[in-house]
Amino acid sequence: MRIVIQKVTQASVTINGKVKAAIGKGYLILVGIESADTEEDAAWLVKKIIGLRIFEDENGVMNLSINQVGGDIIVVSQFTLMASYKKGNRPSWLRAAPHEISIPLYESFCRQLQEALGKPIGTGEFGAMMQVALVNDGPTTICMDTKNKE
Repeated sequence: MRIVIQKVTQASVTINGKVKAAIGKGYLILVGIESADTEEDAAWLVKKIIGLRIFEDENGVMNLSINQVGGDIIVVSQFTLMASYKKGNRPSWLRAAPHEISIPLYESFCRQLQEALGKPIGTGEFGAMMQVALVNDGPTTICMDTKNKE
């Protein structure tokens, strides 16, 4: 699994002109899933996300986690994170997992993240054309890939 975490002051996901999810301070997380990804990968990412200390403390130092600042989360499925761009200029999506693998793993990841956060999270809609809006705070953007755990 590959994710991009963007620390935001606000973010939203709109589908067919209707806002599906909106948050203030927190994370907008884009998630890409490949066929080899597992529940263990999802659990590892959830632990890293919840423990990540990138919110400023009273001294302006990135030292606080999302739970410590009462932040919210939106998770958006993003198969394009699995793009291969080595040959030519048109990306290949062959690494992206098919729906029968990616949908259950995406849903499990979201459930685990919601449990760890202790409150509901916002989501996009798997496979839908979405407009994602955000105001990146910092800007702070962190990329994680479960193939690079070590």
